[in-house]
Amino acid sequence: MSIRPHSRRSPAFRGILALAAASAIALTAAPAVSSAPTIGTGDAIVTSGSPAIPFPQNKQNEPSIARDPISGTLIAGVNDELDLAPCVKLANGSGSCPFTPGVGLSGVYFSTDNGASWTQPTYTGFSARSGTAVSGGKIGTLPNYFEAGLVSNGDPILAVGPRPDAQGRFSWSNGSRYYYANLTENFPGTGTLATNFVAVAVSHTDDVVGAIAGDNAAWSSPSIASGRLNPVLFDDKSSLWVDNAASSPHFGRVYASWTAFRAANNTHTPAEPEPIMAAFSDDGGTTWSAPVQVSSSHNNAHNNGRQGSTIRTDSKGNVFLFFEGTMGTQSAQMLAVSTDGGRHYSTPRPVAAVADVGVFDPLAGRFTFDGFAGARTNSFPSVDIANGAPSGQGATDRILLGWSDARNGLGHEESLLQTSSNGGVSWSTPVAVQARGDRPDFTAVAISPDGRNAYAVYDAFHAVYTDLKAPRPMEGVVVGLNGDLSGPVTVLHRGASGDARASSANSLVSEFIGDYNYAVASNSAVYPIWNDVRNGDDCQAVDAYRTALRTPSGTAANTSSGVDWGEDSAEAASTDTTPQRPFPPTACGAGSRFGNTDTFSGVFSR
Repeated sequence: MSIRPHSRRSPAFRGILALAAASAIALTAAPAVSSAPTIGTGDAIVTSGSPAIPFPQNKQNEPSIARDPISGTLIAGVNDELDLAPCVKLANGSGSCPFTPGVGLSGVYFSTDNGASWTQPTYTGFSARSGTAVSGGKIGTLPNYFEAGLVSNGDPILAVGPRPDAQGRFSWSNGSRYYYANLTENFPGTGTLATNFVAVAVSHTDDVVGAIAGDNAAWSSPSIASGRLNPVLFDDKSSLWVDNAASSPHFGRVYASWTAFRAANNTHTPAEPEPIMAAFSDDGGTTWSAPVQVSSSHNNAHNNGRQGSTIRTDSKGNVFLFFEGTMGTQSAQMLAVSTDGGRHYSTPRPVAAVADVGVFDPLAGRFTFDGFAGARTNSFPSVDIANGAPSGQGATDRILLGWSDARNGLGHEESLLQTSSNGGVSWSTPVAVQARGDRPDFTAVAISPDGRNAYAVYDAFHAVYTDLKAPRPMEGVVVGLNGDLSGPVTVLHRGASGDARASSANSLVSEFIGDYNYAVASNSAVYPIWNDVRNGDDCQAVDAYRTALRTPSGTAANTSSGVDWGEDSAEAASTDTTPQRPFPPTACGAGSRFGNTDTFSGVFSR
């Protein structure tokens, strides 16, 4: 996915605060935060099918989760490299850890015991986990892509809604439909899509038993949600939602949103026009409406682009589409509203000023949270609405918005939450909910359907790092508070800590833990999912390589050229000579779990 650097805090920041004052946005409040419970208890590994070694098959990140409100079954999606070929040693002794062409990345997992344990089904498709790419091999990712001439390319977003009957009428009494949205590209040598890059695809299953058992037929063929493709269009940073409240006039309608990069072959940044687009489906994700352009498209030195959209509905069927954009060159959380089921949207307006987190890494061409050669980051919005699902009755329709923010400077990042009880017209004062000593990255929020409880999950970093000599502790943290954000914040869970240096882009040039976490709530509990490094090992040879690349004598074969398409940039360039790229199986030591990143989840109540 593409990450564009937005401006740091500037005089315009104060201007957006003044603009947003009419919507009751103010400086952050700091509620009391309770002490944390015992570390590392009460969570479960979601990516249960992944091995501890070798890299990159042990690499999973960017999780999403959804819950069936009728059965309680949980479904998760993760960028999963389980089916890629292991790293290879080149003739010059250097390592190469590429993304195997044609192999999917969209891992799928189920829990039928309220999150106590997770299962990764094994399907058949195009796989290289044995070291050789074959069709009909074992895959732990979405099935039916290879057969459709496509590749599942990660960036998963999950949702659960009502199933349609034979006449296309939606009702929870028909059962539940599980939706999985992700990016997709053409399988090598095919021309299924009219773009040379990627589009947004959606799969669904009504047969959870068959899907868990590994039956390819339990899943639909992928449908393309982002229409009007062309050879230089790159659809990215997508979101998915189902109108899941039976009280809504658009009950069962499925919504997708994304950023459309319209000149993806242009290597100068910022340059690509990048509007936010949206579409909907009234037949359970099989066909999609023509896309609607929700925002402007310009992207230049005076007004940067827009990314990180997320879409939700209230109990009345109103659609709320949030994204991070800019006012001038200053970042802001933006909101557009549709009152006619996604056919038209209001002009986007700022509802929160944002100071983007991170430090710029010139070699990687992006902002990283933990500094030198660190993991890339962003301040995209996370949103949930208390729409009373599944019935919609008695809904408060309170909107909860959260993000990670650096308005107080490097090392003092905050996890900010704010709410609106009048359809986004006005907003509460942002509340900082992170625990003392935490630097929160990838804040994700959830609110109970009845609006009583608000939750957030984030990856907690701690110190500010300038090199790779010291460990970089990181762990998942879950907090909860009243739905209106009043009263104290309770730390519900702190996961086991790991070393972020153990994570890696496939190119090895930097860490990689993905771009987001996720959470979903019932009236009694929250079900968060987060990026986790507890089972990874730091590799000093890789640390040395990352450091040497950033010295004057280092070659920069993997430097971003201005376009950062895909899960990592420059997957496996083998032209580095100063220094030589390590071969992890030998350079990191026998049995090293270098690169072993996972996702964890749990069930927590206030």
